[in-house]
Amino acid sequence: MTNTQIIEETIAFVKETLKGAEGGHDWFHIQRVFKNTLLIAKDEKVDVLVVSLGALLHDIADAKFNGGDETVGPRMAKDFLISLGIDKKAIEHVVKIIENISFKSSLDSKKSFESKELQVVQDADRLDAIGAIGIARAFNYGGYKNREIYNPEIAPNLQMTKEEYKKSQAPSINHFYEKLLLLKDKMNTESGKKLAEKRHQFMMDYLEQFYKEWNGNA
Repeated sequence: MTNTQIIEETIAFVKETLKGAEGGHDWFHIQRVFKNTLLIAKDEKVDVLVVSLGALLHDIADAKFNGGDETVGPRMAKDFLISLGIDKKAIEHVVKIIENISFKSSLDSKKSFESKELQVVQDADRLDAIGAIGIARAFNYGGYKNREIYNPEIAPNLQMTKEEYKKSQAPSINHFYEKLLLLKDKMNTESGKKLAEKRHQFMMDYLEQFYKEWNGNA
């Protein structure tokens, strides 16, 4: 099986698996992250097949939609890649990317794995969490979980542990301060950092306008 065929098979698998998924974690999210990954990978020395598969499979079974179980996604990805006859070393690398890509993993003081491929896919995923798309995704998920848009009486928690982050029920605006606005400075690659700047500023401008409207000043 050629690399092109592997990618085509993987895309078909992801599309089918994520039918009916929440709008911020559906096939279109995967597609955007895949495109971002290929864009960033142009400037990095990485295994293109590994980053492509990591991007396509990184949210195949997000823990927050599976009772918080972080083993489901990596296990599904591994089983699928084994069925395609992918090289064992490549499979292990892709699984490690899936296990370590999330923002909440960065809240864990123990860093168990690092690679340039992980950095590229992580940057691509983080780019989709900020800017105009990031704002849309934040409120889409907040609505999905029936969370408040904003509550001035609930301050953002800027010192959350991984477990606190996973259990948070805070208003959607708090999510900007607890995650989205932090991502610009967590980018790994030079390309990722440049792309993040404009999206970060868009969020800052949005929040300024949001508070003006909330307070009746605009």
